[in-house]
Amino acid sequence: MDAVKLARLDQTVMDWLAEMQANVMTRIDQRMSIETKANERDLVTNVDRETEQFYVKMIRRFDPQAKILGEEGFGDSVKNMDGHVWFVDPIDGTMNFVKQHAEFASMLAYFEDGQPVMAWIMDVASSEIVHGGPEYGVFLNDKQITTPPNLGLADGLLNLSGARLLYEEHGFPELAKAALGYRVYGSAGISFLRVLTGRAVGYASYMKPWDFAAGVVLSSALGLMTGTIDGKPINMLSSSVVLAATNNAYNDIMAIELR
Repeated sequence: MDAVKLARLDQTVMDWLAEMQANVMTRIDQRMSIETKANERDLVTNVDRETEQFYVKMIRRFDPQAKILGEEGFGDSVKNMDGHVWFVDPIDGTMNFVKQHAEFASMLAYFEDGQPVMAWIMDVASSEIVHGGPEYGVFLNDKQITTPPNLGLADGLLNLSGARLLYEEHGFPELAKAALGYRVYGSAGISFLRVLTGRAVGYASYMKPWDFAAGVVLSSALGLMTGTIDGKPINMLSSSVVLAATNNAYNDIMAIELR
């Protein structure tokens, strides 16, 4: 995709995000319909569903060829990465959205024939957006950003899944002890934003495709390392424990995980 088309795509999605944010922040103090999915900590609200429906409508209008994989099921049953594939996570960190009214994100990612093109992660409450792609560059709002400092695990904060840490899965306690410090945000999007902007050296969590697609696109575009916690390439259509980190932190983490 040439530079003009990339810029048009980026501006189009940024407009969607602005409209989404205005709607969500208006609704945040209103009574919401709140349900559970897998368990009592896995929440979904009417705002999650309405936001995904909004994105699906906008994507289909803009890109009639699109296949859409969304968290709330309003897109398609995507079986492969052929053609135009969009990943949509309307409200990422719904518990934070409901209980804190902060530290929740909205994420989209776009691929063509399996290749990453563009992605967007918005911290909805703070209006912070990291967006871009491998050919376009990566931006924090309107300022282009570069690869974060290549710090090792012992020199930076590591963002981890609270559930995996609590139940001592995938070596997460060892990773937390090896890092300078660790943080748990309850939102993949917020966790990725911290890594992309150099405020953490890495992020690891069990994630579904809509949780990690945008973060993986943007991390790779910035020259960060991405993969599964067992050192395998990421399957964009499968859930797994995904890691994004600086090169040095990634190597430190792999040394702990694979020993």
